[in-house]
Amino acid sequence: MPSVISVENLNKTYASGHPALKNINLQIRKGEIFALLGPNGAGKTTLISIICGIVNPGGGKVLVAGHDIKADYRAARAQIGLVPQELVTDVFETVWATVTFSRGLFGKKHNPTYLEQVLRDLSLWDKRNAKTFELSGGMKRRVMIAKALSHEPEILFLDEPTAGVDVELRRDMWAMVRRLRERGVTIILTTHYIEEAEEMADRIGVIRKGEIILVEDKDALMHKLGKKQLTVQLKQPLASIPAELAAAYPLELADEGRALVFTFDVQREHTGIAELLRDLDRHGIDFKDLQSSESSLEEIFVNLVRASA
Repeated sequence: MPSVISVENLNKTYASGHPALKNINLQIRKGEIFALLGPNGAGKTTLISIICGIVNPGGGKVLVAGHDIKADYRAARAQIGLVPQELVTDVFETVWATVTFSRGLFGKKHNPTYLEQVLRDLSLWDKRNAKTFELSGGMKRRVMIAKALSHEPEILFLDEPTAGVDVELRRDMWAMVRRLRERGVTIILTTHYIEEAEEMADRIGVIRKGEIILVEDKDALMHKLGKKQLTVQLKQPLASIPAELAAAYPLELADEGRALVFTFDVQREHTGIAELLRDLDRHGIDFKDLQSSESSLEEIFVNLVRASA
């Protein structure tokens, strides 16, 4: 699949001397949903701001749909819709005037049918004649999304789009993102809600201290780095794990000694579960139930960030 965004050797150091980005190389594929994860201050917003032409890079090259963001700024920016973290819009204009004006800024011909559909998709059609300052915070966020979509961009950046919004809007956002992808729009999402990335993304990128530490297909990442755990509910609690078992298996006591947790690698041909159960029986440790669980993307993310610290 061809890249719609190409980032090569991108660097950015602010006037304070803070190195926000360090030699970033990233290819984002056309039509994918790409989730960029990282702790606060990792460089997510700086990277997005450079690609969108809001912040000047310190060095490197960025192409958007084949257009250099510096040499061909207008053509590159016309491909992009941006929903920033902050609510920034003209509070005294109506919703309809806001999205119409935003479309005009990109030189797009008037298309009320398209704008009506955008507002309906975001449950804003009934609010089209309301002034922005009259809306709730969640509705204002919807207006920001409508503005970003007003000029029919091929690439949509969502920078923490559901931070502080209600569950209903979050569901609407997810449904809208899926529809956009079906139309071929490329979505780049930054989020603190790991479940959003797990639910929506095709690929995951992790950034820490201005460096990309991993880019991977989501399913491959979870298969490669995810762990499975077998929880053995015991009939009688244990004060400690027998030394022979502790030496042979990665075991932990849980639930005040009433459970043993065995972590195993799903990629190995032999998980060791059968051997563990035989050894439990040999040590006279009876169990009443078995439960298995798999690592979530949140656990993988936390472990990745810790490992690169």
